[in-house]
Amino acid sequence: MKKVLILEDEENIRSFVVINLKRAGYEAIEAGTGMEALEKLREHPDVGVAILDIMLPDIDGFEVCRRIRATTKQIGIIMLTARTQEMDKITGLMTGADDYVTKPFSPAELTARIDALYRRIGGESGMTSDFLTQGPFVMNLRNHTLEKFGSFIKLTQVEYAIMKLFMQNPGRALSREDILSSVWGKDYDGELKIVDVNIRRLRIKIEDDTANPSFITTVWGFGYKWGA
Repeated sequence: MKKVLILEDEENIRSFVVINLKRAGYEAIEAGTGMEALEKLREHPDVGVAILDIMLPDIDGFEVCRRIRATTKQIGIIMLTARTQEMDKITGLMTGADDYVTKPFSPAELTARIDALYRRIGGESGMTSDFLTQGPFVMNLRNHTLEKFGSFIKLTQVEYAIMKLFMQNPGRALSREDILSSVWGKDYDGELKIVDVNIRRLRIKIEDDTANPSFITTVWGFGYKWGA
């Protein structure tokens, strides 16, 4: 059974999420503090998606996210944010989260986001070629890795999915809507800015000069284009 970690210090919210995760066919791993969540992840290394609340009694959800990303890039991470806290969304994405869900949220919305992340984690079966090669970059589709001039670049699942989309469409201008639909799924109802934040994060990792990007260029008023 696919495992999902839910980190939420409010027991009524956590119980609500757990019930709906079980109904959707997931095994729920519960944690009420940041340190407990990190310990649970060590005990359950096969957790595929982690749902992290931000306000916690010990370390905050951003720090939990940073520590998870320091040890694994494969797990999907969803931040639970307050509707009025716009910076929470941006900060969560910049610290390594793949997605965010604003409170209050519906069980169907959260389950759809988890389903989408799990599809990306295991969605490379049936590829006819194991590699995409362009310029200094080599993407291994079997191992979900990216190299630049032979050096590995650590990517989250969402960053990997974006890079794969770009490398499969060299020279083509992709709108933000194209990227959102391809990477997050056609039913995703979040905001377009999640694309921009992830592009910003990707540029930090792959560009020689983030102020003057040469691989992921901006198509003003439309989206982005890949050229390596």
